[in-house]
Amino acid sequence: MVTVEAKLFVVATPIGNLGDWTDRAREVISQVRWVAVEDTRVSRKLLENFGLRPHLIRLHEHNELHQVRTIVDRLQSGESGVLMSDAGTPLVSDPGYRLVGAVHDAGIRVEVIPGPSAVTAALSVSGLPTDRFQFVGFPPVKGRRSWLEELSETPHTLLMFEAPHRIEKLVSELDYVMGSDRPASICRELTKTFEQTVRGTLGSLKQAIESRDIPCKGEFVVVVGGQSKAEVDASQIGHLVNALKDHVSTSVLADAISSSFGLRKKAVYNQILDAKRQDSP
Repeated sequence: MVTVEAKLFVVATPIGNLGDWTDRAREVISQVRWVAVEDTRVSRKLLENFGLRPHLIRLHEHNELHQVRTIVDRLQSGESGVLMSDAGTPLVSDPGYRLVGAVHDAGIRVEVIPGPSAVTAALSVSGLPTDRFQFVGFPPVKGRRSWLEELSETPHTLLMFEAPHRIEKLVSELDYVMGSDRPASICRELTKTFEQTVRGTLGSLKQAIESRDIPCKGEFVVVVGGQSKAEVDASQIGHLVNALKDHVSTSVLADAISSSFGLRKKAVYNQILDAKRQDSP
């Protein structure tokens, strides 16, 4: 039971330009007993720029399970506190969801102090569809090719972060897996002095990075357009042809696929014949 009403405030921080931090965020931090942060060195520097010196509690992926109990205990004793990201909105590619879940479970109020987010900032300037999108964090270092292949047929806009020393390889693999004509945008150093957003195709962006028109420096958000319906249909038809061509007559299979996808039967019939010829020794 909470003996004195306390709150956990989830506070967004600037992603580059300190002028983006709101008065409300700084006011809340000035009034709480403690602030949970991922990297005390980074957060202390930010806070001291505004004359703020709260007690800092380290909360990262390696100690979150342990720290959750400690922080919930402090909240239950009546101490309001803040969960703050090194940069941007907490929990977006950052630790903290276990803490927020535990605070809710303990019956303690959680309030958000919204602000900067590299994800929504990049989406807003990408020039790509925004009605549906998916943020997938940082690509894995191992198994990245198969990871990208799983995402390649996603029909909505994709956003991902990448480190500067891996950005060239990532864009090259995106170009290979998703195709050079796929629309995309690269956002670099958002809100900072050398902010850069380049929109094009994966093929043109690959060339821009290779020529260093897009320098491999700074923080990157890569935005990739979703697979078009025509591409999805072509992929599905290809899978169906390959799976059934040896088990169903060419005419019956062509009739089924053409009626399902609204295609001319002759074109599908020829596609099936081509697939069979490729399998012939």
